[in-house]
Amino acid sequence: MTTEEQKATASAAPAGPAPRTAKRAVVGRLSWGLADQAASSMTNFAVGIYVARSLGLAAFGVFSLAWVTYGVVLSVSRGLATDPLVVRFSGVSDASWRGAVARSSGTALGVGAAIGAACLVAGAALGGGVGAAFACLGVMLPGLLLQDAWRYSFFAAGTGRKAFVNDLVWGVALVPAMVVAARVGSVPAFVLAWGASAAVAAVYGCFQSGIRPRTTGAGEWLRAHRDLGSRYLVENVSTSGAGQLRAYGLGAIVGVGAVGAVRGAELLLGPFLAVLMGLSLVTVAEAARVLRRAPHRLGPFCLLLGGGQAVAALLWGAALLLMPDHAGELVLGDVWHSASQLIVPATLGVAGAGLGTGAAAGLRALAAARRSLRSQLFASACYVVGGLGGAVVAGTVGSAWGVAAATVSGSAVWWLQLRSALRERRQNPISEARTP
Repeated sequence: MTTEEQKATASAAPAGPAPRTAKRAVVGRLSWGLADQAASSMTNFAVGIYVARSLGLAAFGVFSLAWVTYGVVLSVSRGLATDPLVVRFSGVSDASWRGAVARSSGTALGVGAAIGAACLVAGAALGGGVGAAFACLGVMLPGLLLQDAWRYSFFAAGTGRKAFVNDLVWGVALVPAMVVAARVGSVPAFVLAWGASAAVAAVYGCFQSGIRPRTTGAGEWLRAHRDLGSRYLVENVSTSGAGQLRAYGLGAIVGVGAVGAVRGAELLLGPFLAVLMGLSLVTVAEAARVLRRAPHRLGPFCLLLGGGQAVAALLWGAALLLMPDHAGELVLGDVWHSASQLIVPATLGVAGAGLGTGAAAGLRALAAARRSLRSQLFASACYVVGGLGGAVVAGTVGSAWGVAAATVSGSAVWWLQLRSALRERRQNPISEARTP
């Protein structure tokens, strides 16, 4: 077709209800993503605040170590189970989606059981308060990972409302669990309360979907999607593993209280992080839809996504700087003084991460797993070096500034890789990523 014919076809194409309907559908799915993450983040925020105020800085640091470890395990589950699901089963037929979800959720459950057993062994070896917290985390991991798998499964199907309801169930179940944990007054009690309430939501997800996780299908799932899963596994673990290394290193260099201070700063940024994480639930699926329907719009879509998040993070950080001390102490208690010193670097770090997620969504949609992995490994290496190097030079504050610089640098690499991937696609058009 000639250029003139293409222009004529474009001008003759209807510009009426169909594009507007599609835009409304996108806005609706993004809105449910934000609503769901708001519910999830409020749950996490409530747990963090409750533990910080109930147990103090040192115990909060121990809880934060368990929390960071959970983040690493969650990254393993997502890389092997739900990331391939979102890339390859977003917007497919219901029958195809249901079969994929049964195997994907079974894989997540199997990951939780396997790593949970390892946490039990590690907890027994460590002993003390830290060991008890890790042992309790091991018991709770299967339910925690299955609940997360339902969320991604629902968003792959475009039914974010169900994910939102599932997180609401978790939040409701968390209330009595937290009351009981507060009466016990220990870190293990809070870990059990947090995990048990997630298990309630995980069971409810089975009723919502009408799907029973097939752990026997985990091997089939891993073999079928090993081209993406292996790379996403390394990519995700490098992300959360970098955070874990920084937390452990910071605790060793500065003290466990420093870990609590960093977690406190993250809690202050919680409402914005809810937006960032909420969008991440749906951005890959939406980018995949954009790629299928209008490939030339993928770059602008990713830029709008990343730039909007970066600006929002800076605005939220500016608002935090205006928060009076008495308000901060009301929220975080004794943790406030240490956490408030990290607001500026933490905000810059989150803004850099927000900018990078736009490019990351584009690379995932393109199934450019090699480029995505390359970018993430570079960003994670910078994160560890910046976080620990800064801690050696200037303690907790130095670590925060090192992480901010590393995050901005990593974001630049993400965008360079996306630009190269888009150029390759234009120069050598290929069929879209392998479909089920």
